[in-house]
Amino acid sequence: MILRTRIKVCCIASLEEADAAIAAGADALGLVGAMPSGPGAIDDATIGAITAHVPPPVATVLLTSRTTAADISDHLRATRPDTVQIVNHIDPAELERLARLEPVVRRVQVIHVEGPEALDLIPAYSPFVDVFLLDSGRPGAAIPELGGTGRAHDWAISAAFVAASPRPVFLAGGLTAANVAEAIRTVRPFGVDLCSGVRSEGRLDVARLHAFVGAIADADRARRWRG
Repeated sequence: MILRTRIKVCCIASLEEADAAIAAGADALGLVGAMPSGPGAIDDATIGAITAHVPPPVATVLLTSRTTAADISDHLRATRPDTVQIVNHIDPAELERLARLEPVVRRVQVIHVEGPEALDLIPAYSPFVDVFLLDSGRPGAAIPELGGTGRAHDWAISAAFVAASPRPVFLAGGLTAANVAEAIRTVRPFGVDLCSGVRSEGRLDVARLHAFVGAIADADRARRWRG
């Protein structure tokens, strides 16, 4: 059975944006904490207000650039999401510790696809995470890029990652209403992650979001028709 592609709308900045994304059909909302670069970061108080506001079953996802289990746990307790997205390639031992510290919080590990070596991270991380998210950052850059680049990466590598992963995989990076159907056909992700493709002048663009959601629905119908 072909499942519906899940939709995570990232870079949510206010209660109003959260409500608009939910109304458009978002399954999860990404809330960006402090980052070394990239768009969408908001303060912890705003993140906490949004997580308290969002009704289930919509997931609230804290994006954190912290790299130790203790620091990530502190960030979670300050903001109270139900899911954490770890945007650095952290030591897998820290993920294991985080699972013990915060057992009820779902863990999403970002993999920045810079080459086929991304697949080597699957066995290191999969025992300790619930979901992978493939993005186009450059964590080793002089100013680390940890998301929100608006760039696509090599979807052939992403497709191989999905095929090899024992965990569900979200796809991010340079997705638009014009290319998301091709991305879904090529990669076959569990879900897609939207940020720059649904924003205009730094704000959530509801028209662009609805166009994006419609393109995803069309891609899912085509997958069901093809089997």
